[in-house]
Amino acid sequence: MDVAKARDLLATLERTEQQLRLFQKISRFMVREMSLQEVLQGIVSLVVEFMKCDSCLVYLIDNDELVLCASNSPHPDQIGRLRLKLSEGLTGWVARERRVLAISREAYKDPRFKAFRELPEDTYEAFLSAPVIARNRVVGVINVQHKDPHQHTGAEMELLTTVGELVGCALVLARMDPEAVERANHVELVLASGTPRR
Repeated sequence: MDVAKARDLLATLERTEQQLRLFQKISRFMVREMSLQEVLQGIVSLVVEFMKCDSCLVYLIDNDELVLCASNSPHPDQIGRLRLKLSEGLTGWVARERRVLAISREAYKDPRFKAFRELPEDTYEAFLSAPVIARNRVVGVINVQHKDPHQHTGAEMELLTTVGELVGCALVLARMDPEAVERANHVELVLASGTPRR
């Protein structure tokens, strides 16, 4: 094996190990007794660190609106207050279409874009977004943005999709009463759900 191939292989292996560590850290947030706000903020911070992006925002659906629920950016006054309709913006498009969206430059020029004065991220160049899925339903959207143009890789898109699914699981877990988890007969629950199809 030549030196270049060996270097590429080592880089791929290192990135895979980093991804695994990211998912392990998110998993640990999900099993601890933490508020949902703390879990979401923790996930946002991990995504920013791993993807080396400038912004990560999590929106959750409330009726027909997407509500900003977590962000790494310094606008805490907008958490829970900034809302957009499901019919609005790139974020609304991702929720409606249930698809990943990647724009490498000039995201603010996309015809689906909607600007918010309150968000400095709306001037950023690159935009990557994935739906937050819980029990096979779209319950929100997670966005990653870069100030400068950024060509998103397939691995980054897949990673954000998986994080969106993990956020969905965290939302489902947050609805469970910890005491009910202790009292539950988990074996009975599994067996009552039926045998797997062959």
